[in-house]
Amino acid sequence: MLIIGNGRMITRDPENPFLEDGAVGIEDGVIKRIRTTAEMRKEYPQAEYIDARGGVIMPAFINTHEHIYSSFARGLAIDGYDPHGFLEILDGLWWTIDKNLTLNDIYLSAMATYVDSIKNGVTTVFDHHASFGQITDSLFKIEEAAGKTGVRTCLCYEVSDRGGEEKAKEGILENEAFIRHALSDESDMIAGMMGMHAQFTISDQTMDFAAAHKPDGTGYHIHVAEGIEDLHDCLKKYGKRIVDRLMDFQILGEKTLLGHCIYINPHEMDLILDTDTMVVHNPESNMGNACGCPPTMELVKRGILTGLGTDGYTHDMLESYKTANVLHKHHLCDPNAAWGEVPKMLFEGNAGIAGRYFKRPLGILKEGAAADVIVTDYNPLTPMNGENANSHILFGMTGRSVVTTVCNGKVLMKDRILIGVDEEKLMADCREAAGALAARINGR
Repeated sequence: MLIIGNGRMITRDPENPFLEDGAVGIEDGVIKRIRTTAEMRKEYPQAEYIDARGGVIMPAFINTHEHIYSSFARGLAIDGYDPHGFLEILDGLWWTIDKNLTLNDIYLSAMATYVDSIKNGVTTVFDHHASFGQITDSLFKIEEAAGKTGVRTCLCYEVSDRGGEEKAKEGILENEAFIRHALSDESDMIAGMMGMHAQFTISDQTMDFAAAHKPDGTGYHIHVAEGIEDLHDCLKKYGKRIVDRLMDFQILGEKTLLGHCIYINPHEMDLILDTDTMVVHNPESNMGNACGCPPTMELVKRGILTGLGTDGYTHDMLESYKTANVLHKHHLCDPNAAWGEVPKMLFEGNAGIAGRYFKRPLGILKEGAAADVIVTDYNPLTPMNGENANSHILFGMTGRSVVTTVCNGKVLMKDRILIGVDEEKLMADCREAAGALAARINGR
């Protein structure tokens, strides 16, 4: 038994939302007890004990849209790169990077992302991967990093015709192989999806091939209407809107996750809701790429299962929380916007999305749930309770407030020190690989 106690506990369990001096008991990767610290220590006096020191104990975060392969883009200068729109950002930066990645780059970028996720209290990651220079085995390399770091992950490869028909088919077969592997795994630590870039880079033939090779019990992970160009392409080529095209290919459904959904209309929202399809919002990326602000508040209002992701822009879910909060207030000119919707996405929506791919409940501290727990060093100077906990998180914490991270009952970080990973050596290896990648891209 591992006990984490002596902290204010936010459980996300409606029946027991907040304990002033709470403790969680963990055994075999599962939460066995939720009690006060005194009760827990009395019941299990010999248990291993982690002292939260008056900080906040709460469920670990879930990131429902990540791009691990973007890790080595930080500080990267590409000769001649001067984008003037979203498509030029994709072609000039991201598609240039993904064509030059090796399997070792993929592994190290995954290690770097998972380590940074752990340090920000994220223990479940839904990743959307691309490496058109090395497709086969790429998802298995990422899984290797996930296993090494102890992070729960759902992976897919980004299928696209931009590299030609053969690479599109290779991406689909990589997805199929990994999905079948994940479905046969009983650890509840990995899952797979049929990844697709966006409809404007995917032909009807590739859509059909993907459908023919998508194992039962899984769905798609695809970018939708991230840029206005995606919508214009669909209208021009097919005479229909994006979600209608996805509907025609039976891509929508309860296992499918749509990224962004900036340029969708009420009719498309109805289709998403009626098919119980999931959506993930990525505020910083949308703002950083000047793509626009999606109608996320309306999606949540309609009852569409909507989560919060980072799109590789950051690995800090609280950074995304803060950004989404102010983005929608600013966009709608409404200071009351986003107070309820954004935390609902982060704390309920992400847990709901994860619940469609992993067996044990995530994002909640209750008996029987997965033992994914974090401790922050936040000690409030004003009263804190179950009613105002989200306000304390929003204004008082960042991802780097996390001091201890536990996933599946395993301590991954304690007192800001990673367990089982030589961070210094890893960073040295990453710097060497990132430097070599930059040199290849610039022909040096």
